[in-house]
Amino acid sequence: MDLRCGWLLGLALLPGLAMAAGKCERLVVTGSPDAPPYLWQDPQNPKQLIGASADLLQQVAKDLGIKVELLYAGKRSQALDEVRSGRMDMLADAPLTLNELENLDYVHPPLLENDYLVWTRKGSTLVYSEAKDLHGHAGALSEKSRITQEFSTFAEQNLTLTKTANLTQAFQKLLLGEVEYVLAGRYSGMAAAQALGMANDLLVFEQPIDRPGLFLAVSHNSACNDPWLRGQLAKKMTELPASGLTEAALQRNIERWKAQQQQPQQPVSAPKQ
Repeated sequence: MDLRCGWLLGLALLPGLAMAAGKCERLVVTGSPDAPPYLWQDPQNPKQLIGASADLLQQVAKDLGIKVELLYAGKRSQALDEVRSGRMDMLADAPLTLNELENLDYVHPPLLENDYLVWTRKGSTLVYSEAKDLHGHAGALSEKSRITQEFSTFAEQNLTLTKTANLTQAFQKLLLGEVEYVLAGRYSGMAAAQALGMANDLLVFEQPIDRPGLFLAVSHNSACNDPWLRGQLAKKMTELPASGLTEAALQRNIERWKAQQQQPQQPVSAPKQ
């Protein structure tokens, strides 16, 4: 990958070939390996990432005439390091954070949005319709959750949230009565509840408390980062919501992940966020 980027960069430095290098023909992309149905490691081919984000990006890339490889680069922090360095070109599911603007160009609007919902025990007397309703109630949130900066600030100032190492521990605290609610993504919460055998014990409020975007983010150090690519990706991201492809990709990958969990040779593992 270093040789590929170095070769492209070398072309870009030659005036006569600058236009040829302007349109990138191959993108190496990575992201979270444990966030179904958006992205997760393919159990049949552990070097690859699959999921709704992968499917949508592949469709967009096909429309643009670009080849995309979605590769496993380790846990989320390792994937970010690979993209920051330029060894990989893009993250497929980057949360928008101010400090990463020094390293990444975010494509707007986001590829997908992740609804964070309020989960509680069946029979709970907790009433929720907006965030302020949770004031004075004890809750839990995985430290790996990717909430928006705005909601994070609100939560720090107004909510009583215990950070847990992962979503599994957050749900366990809920069932033990140590907290009254858990904040978790719609699909990661659903997947974790099913994987842990807790689905029949939990109640979820459908009104999202936060909606962080999952953005495509191109490395400043990628040889493929140019105005043409960013502009074309932004155009496709704008068109996606009305296309029907997003919801279809989500539903298809929810079923795909469920089917994988039902195969006995594969151990059940709950999403980490």
